[in-house]
Amino acid sequence: MNLLLAKDLSHTFEYELFHGVSLELSEKESIAIIGISGSGKSTLLHILSTLLQPDNGAVTIFNEDIKSMSKKSLAQIKRDDLGLVFQSHYLFKGFSAYENLEVAAMLSNQNIEDELLSRLGIEECIKQKVTELSGGQQQRVSIARVLTKKPRIIFADEPTGNLDKQTANDVMNLFFEYCDQNKAGMILVTHDETLAHMCSKVYRLQNRELVKVK
Repeated sequence: MNLLLAKDLSHTFEYELFHGVSLELSEKESIAIIGISGSGKSTLLHILSTLLQPDNGAVTIFNEDIKSMSKKSLAQIKRDDLGLVFQSHYLFKGFSAYENLEVAAMLSNQNIEDELLSRLGIEECIKQKVTELSGGQQQRVSIARVLTKKPRIIFADEPTGNLDKQTANDVMNLFFEYCDQNKAGMILVTHDETLAHMCSKVYRLQNRELVKVK
């Protein structure tokens, strides 16, 4: 099943970032987008994840054009079906790590799974305040928070930027397993070409165009 379809996207800030960008994401599929800093990778991800409107083109999620969705429908899809992982973790700082997960679980009517905490290596620190955690621990908590809500599409912008190489590989394998087991999909933005090539498809954003390299 098709989860997301982007057609002829273009976007300009002070200069044109990209034009004519099209891609398609299916169930159990992962797409990596690579490119130099400033090429527009994160902006493209923001458009695909409904955080930003493109200047031109259309994004269809679950066979519905997001421009035609009501605010209520779009808010519900964001809450229940889209999971966003950023390099900045955006955790609630006054809460413990576990309380951050509880909020996600409560909003999405899901349970917090002990196996997920174990796979991410955060079971020992889960009761600590977010401010007491290292950057890598905070990043793994933010990944656990996203996966707890059981999204159908994961949008990940440099999700392993604060992690060592082994942990980064473990996290990527966890994402792939999640997509496979839950008929979900993932769109990843990264500078790390090794991680990118672990995905089903790889695109490079260069010269304002999205070029498929795998």
